[in-house]
Amino acid sequence: MKQLIFATLFLLGACGGKPETVAPSPTKVEGERIVFSANSPQLATLKSMPVNFESHEILRLNGRTSWDESRTVRVFSPLAGRIVSLTAGPGSRVKRGDPLATISSPDFGQAQAESAKAEADFAVSDKALARARELAEHGVIAGKDLQQTEADLAHARAEVERTRARTRLLGGGANVDQQFVLRAPIAGILVERNANPGQEVRPDQAQPGSPALFVISDPTRLWIQLDVPESSLGGISPGTEFRFKVAATPDSIFIGKIEHVGDSLDPVTRITRARGSVDNPRRLLKAEMFVAAEADVERNPFVLLPASAVLLVGNVRYVFVDEGSGRFVRRPVEGDEAAFGTLRIWKGLQAGERAVVGGSLMLQQILTDNKT
Repeated sequence: MKQLIFATLFLLGACGGKPETVAPSPTKVEGERIVFSANSPQLATLKSMPVNFESHEILRLNGRTSWDESRTVRVFSPLAGRIVSLTAGPGSRVKRGDPLATISSPDFGQAQAESAKAEADFAVSDKALARARELAEHGVIAGKDLQQTEADLAHARAEVERTRARTRLLGGGANVDQQFVLRAPIAGILVERNANPGQEVRPDQAQPGSPALFVISDPTRLWIQLDVPESSLGGISPGTEFRFKVAATPDSIFIGKIEHVGDSLDPVTRITRARGSVDNPRRLLKAEMFVAAEADVERNPFVLLPASAVLLVGNVRYVFVDEGSGRFVRRPVEGDEAAFGTLRIWKGLQAGERAVVGGSLMLQQILTDNKT
């Protein structure tokens, strides 16, 4: 019983005492400025960074290697037929005019036959004109008949020139053998072959996306196709140097130069293609390798901030500036998106200030609640 009374008296004494904790002072809002008390627990959730202006930026771009199309040709057969034999293999060096394959082609045989027929018709017309002139001199035939014979010879000559040009273009000879020789149009390395003996070929196979029978290129120089986001286009132009790596040789750094920037964007991804070139004398780089590239670009002075530091309210971007002593002011800024979740801010901040990079949403909510 005594213990119960003692416990009751102890509880009553405790209830009658004053609380030891002190409530924090309320947060003040002065227009666009928020002032926290020195002991406010909300200050621990706020992080800021110094405002440092930069005049250059490192752009990180992804891309791939490809053949230099100015030194590459994809060879298709201009005639229908069947491949009889192959002369050149992958990796072999060829000169212009070297045979790549022999194709048995009825279409080529017809071109040869037309050329032979034109030659024969021309010989007959030439002899006919000689006889007609002799007869015309003796008054045996009329002048109009001589003119007709001369016209026949001119027609035969034109047909000979046409058929000769065609067979010469196809590389044909005087004999009618239907054996068409597909030859290399340029000098280089045979980097790809998609032809086998007995394979049927047709001219309509030369369609976009269809593999060529032969691909001849110069592997000592490659193109680099880079994907450039819309936000990075301002720093990329012809002549810009870039460095890149490939997974096959991670310790090697290759240097390339931008030669062309695309004139349109993909409407979905908002990305355009920039084409660069790189010398590849040791042939360490192969076509269709993925590359990770970097480019140092000059820009007007800007501050690079994480996207979390910039708030978009309506059509205006804002950044909270830490003025010290628990004071934070919202400042309108101007800038654009950069890579990897960052923004470039070029107006609205001053060097030496501190921008809030953590807790901006809480500060914005305090301003919103105060105005409602």
